[in-house]
Amino acid sequence: MAVVSQPVHSTGKTVQEAKDIALPVIALGVAIAILYFGRVFFITSIVAVIIAFILEPFVALLMRVHFPRTLASFVVCAVALAILYVVGMGAVAQLSALANDLPQYGERVADVIDGIQQRVVAAEDRTYHIFVPARLRQQQAEQARMQQQQQVAKAGKRGKQQAPPVTVPVPGAIPEVRIHEERTPIGDFLSARWSSLYEFFLMASFVPFLVYFMLSWRDHINRSFLQFFHGEARLVAARSLQGIADMVRAFVVGNSLLGLLLALLSSLVFWMIHVPFFMLVGPLSGFLSLVPYVGLPMAMAPPLFAALVPNTVPIYVLVIVSVSLMHLIALNLLYPKIVGSRVHLNPLVVTFSLMLWGFLWDAPGLLLAIPLTAGIKAVCDHVKGLRPIGKFLGD
Repeated sequence: MAVVSQPVHSTGKTVQEAKDIALPVIALGVAIAILYFGRVFFITSIVAVIIAFILEPFVALLMRVHFPRTLASFVVCAVALAILYVVGMGAVAQLSALANDLPQYGERVADVIDGIQQRVVAAEDRTYHIFVPARLRQQQAEQARMQQQQQVAKAGKRGKQQAPPVTVPVPGAIPEVRIHEERTPIGDFLSARWSSLYEFFLMASFVPFLVYFMLSWRDHINRSFLQFFHGEARLVAARSLQGIADMVRAFVVGNSLLGLLLALLSSLVFWMIHVPFFMLVGPLSGFLSLVPYVGLPMAMAPPLFAALVPNTVPIYVLVIVSVSLMHLIALNLLYPKIVGSRVHLNPLVVTFSLMLWGFLWDAPGLLLAIPLTAGIKAVCDHVKGLRPIGKFLGD
């Protein structure tokens, strides 16, 4: 009996180990699939949470002067929407002015591309003349000339054999009129992505309501969330929630303040060096400078594109120097003081998180990758069984 029971026990143990490995893998796959196919819903919810964290200090400020939380939340949301409307109208005015100058930018870009192509062709010719002997070049030229003559002769023979048919107009007949529908690249882009744009605007319309309810019902939501836990687990959940709130607030509010500061400084500098549309390219350059790893070249792209119409070397040099200096000062001096040292993620984890969230959610995933990963680390740091994962994610 002992000899027979041993294989049975070993088989049962192997099956249990396989289940222990397979269940987390299946759960991870299901979670990734849910995040991928429900990305519009998750992105909208996370954006609303981030905006609520940004506006929460202003709600707390109004509550100190004896505003009820509901009224304070409504006032803050209304002021935020008014500011967003004014900024949007300014951006629309700048974009309309830019649209009028697009032919000039198109010509300038075409000139730049032609110049690059000419330089590449010249470099190829120089390399060809250096590495290919003169006799071989002459033989290749003669072969190409002979092939061209043969092709011309064959084309002439075919043209004589097949004369084009002559059409005789019939008196009184109505000529055929073909109506060609004019299509534009913008129209093709909108028609091809109409469903995605509809989903975007539909979900974006929910953001103001979500932000208002998150702000006005903040205390109730916190108390109700903690009711799901009991005993020591409730204390762990409260600490985790507070850790996530502190981290997200430090990261989001700090980055927002730093982005606004860089936007103002960039607009002022671009105005001083006479960059066109400085009120549009300044904020774009300031906020793009905060993108991890590729922030510097992305921040240079809008002002360099706007400087194509003046097309002077001093403006290009001043743009590159000023953007580089503001980027270095912001990341090395201002970022540690404004954002703080709450986000402790090692560079390898940051890179993998950018790849993962960028794959799942495209461009919004790149912007939300660091706060999402830092929030996961905050939870792991406060849950005893997940602390090794938190240490692995940390710096």
